[in-house]
Amino acid sequence: MRVLFFGTSEFAVPTFEALLRAHEVVGVVTQPDRPAGRGQKPVPSPVKRLAVDRKIPVVQPEKIREPGWAERLHALNPEVSVVAAFGQILPKAVLDLPPRGSINVHASLLPKYRGAAPIAWALMNGESETGVTTFLMDEGMDTGPILLQRSVPILPGENAGVLSARLARIGADLLLETLSELLAGRLQPKPQDHGRATLAPRLKKSDGLLNWSLPANRLVNQARGLTPKPGAFTIWKQRRLDVLRGETLPIQSGEAPGTLLSHQSTLVIQTGDGCFLPREVQPESRHAMKWDDFLRGARAKPGDRLGGTG
Repeated sequence: MRVLFFGTSEFAVPTFEALLRAHEVVGVVTQPDRPAGRGQKPVPSPVKRLAVDRKIPVVQPEKIREPGWAERLHALNPEVSVVAAFGQILPKAVLDLPPRGSINVHASLLPKYRGAAPIAWALMNGESETGVTTFLMDEGMDTGPILLQRSVPILPGENAGVLSARLARIGADLLLETLSELLAGRLQPKPQDHGRATLAPRLKKSDGLLNWSLPANRLVNQARGLTPKPGAFTIWKQRRLDVLRGETLPIQSGEAPGTLLSHQSTLVIQTGDGCFLPREVQPESRHAMKWDDFLRGARAKPGDRLGGTG
């Protein structure tokens, strides 16, 4: 089948690779190259790099809603469009181009977690299960009828980066199954129950600030959901300290939230309910390190306080 693929991030790459193996990809639509790194030089998206390597035509609209893009994409004559982590909302003129419609690979069990950051919000909310949905796109935000779903347990200790990589592979397989079932006429789209919908809005850097007045288990989940990007962080001596991984301890003291407490051979952080034991942190402009290594270098002591107490 002739497929027009829309994708940008690493999450989209396994789906793109699966399409290359099983179908004819007539073109790729991805986000423009963005500045990155110390030199802030324009860097192509992971999807673009693969497309260029495979000699697939690439287009990079700054805004896919601008006039003329639908006509340009129509010239590629796709039978179906597949969208995975593209990063822009497609207008009706683009959605309606292919005769078999536009199919999205979304990393949640819709109608839960509609939006740009479903994996992060599932982790931050302490979900024990998530999955991938393929659905026929309409003009709404992840509101179209469902084609197939696959649910998976969230494994202990998984952060957003690890879970995203696992769901990306599952999504690629599910997309191929979806196309096969559609071609065979065995798939009937099912409308979503909009009354059960929840949202997963795009994350901001400020979402990462750890509020030590919250319960420790919520802070652990926040760190899981925001690692590797945009990162969960606190403030230590007026500088950012990213918290990559931690765990809860059922300890309660009379100290204010954010206070460092002595516990066995280390220091832990008092929260609004229980204590938070960081396992891995990354000081500003430095590499990730174990918590105890940071404590030695920082010369931290019981009674010191971290910022972000709200």
